[in-house]
Amino acid sequence: MGHLYLLLGRAGLALLLILSGAGRVLHYPQAQQSLEALGLPSGLIPLAVMLQLVGGVALLAGVYTRAVASVLAVASLLAGLMLYGDFTDQNQFIQLSKQAAMAGGLLMLVASGGGAFSVDAWRHKPESASTDDCVICG
Repeated sequence: MGHLYLLLGRAGLALLLILSGAGRVLHYPQAQQSLEALGLPSGLIPLAVMLQLVGGVALLAGVYTRAVASVLAVASLLAGLMLYGDFTDQNQFIQLSKQAAMAGGLLMLVASGGGAFSVDAWRHKPESASTDDCVICG
């Protein structure tokens, strides 16, 4: 049952990342204005979109789960501090807390890996494994 929970957790995190990246693509001028208002270069947007879309799809599939989750956790914390670093503003503090929660979920994937229902498990499955050794069978 734990492998199913890992799949569902990966899917939830991936959905947030993919929707956020797609939103930045669809509303690029607004994203650009928001970054520039904070004094940050709008050239960061393509990097953020790439991390969110590629990283989200990789997490969903469970491809290089630990490495992808590590990169995304660091990016999430950095983005949170860059965008929501005013601790006196309650809205920014809530947004920063969400980024920290996202990083926490990603770090759990770093610790656990993608689970049995992932491309990682499929790639590392021994070819001569019996049913007793089956990674996916549990």
